[in-house]
Amino acid sequence: MAPPSRRDDLVVAALRLFLNDGFHATGIAAILDVAGLTKMTLYHHFKSKEELIVAALELRDRQFRDWLFGRMQAIGGTPRSQVLNMFDALGEWFRGEAAIGGGGTETFRGCPFVKASAEYAEPGDPIHRIAGDHKRRIVETLGEMCHKAELPEPERLARRLALLKEGAIADATIAGDAQAAAEAKMMAVRML
Repeated sequence: MAPPSRRDDLVVAALRLFLNDGFHATGIAAILDVAGLTKMTLYHHFKSKEELIVAALELRDRQFRDWLFGRMQAIGGTPRSQVLNMFDALGEWFRGEAAIGGGGTETFRGCPFVKASAEYAEPGDPIHRIAGDHKRRIVETLGEMCHKAELPEPERLARRLALLKEGAIADATIAGDAQAAAEAKMMAVRML
């Protein structure tokens, strides 16, 4: 595997700050300071802060989906059980036990894609679009898993499970309820 590039360093530093502080609230100077790079290096790789945000969200999309679906499989069980394992994995994330992106565990601060879409609310904005793409990819993979588990109406069920997932994330974010995933799992069991 190739060593990380300066571009990668920028994206990783930016993602860490965006997850902690938000997108608009995170300044370029802070990103450069954390990455240990210059403004010239930043603008060599990205035309704007928004392009950097897109790159950071693309990285987070890959990291999160790899972690979530990998964790669902690692928890194990039948294909049906693996679908339900999504909620166990979410519970780990809510409790700060998830190592997303190969690093150490991270403090749960809510869904960065929901936050990005709220901060960049225009549907045509590239940042808003990447948030929607992430959510669609989650539903698609859940649909494939539901199909493999031979569950009825797999695409429709995947959409409903994704809605339960989103509700659990919102509740864990707003109410601080780390048990939201367990509650959502009980509802999912009834649906299956």
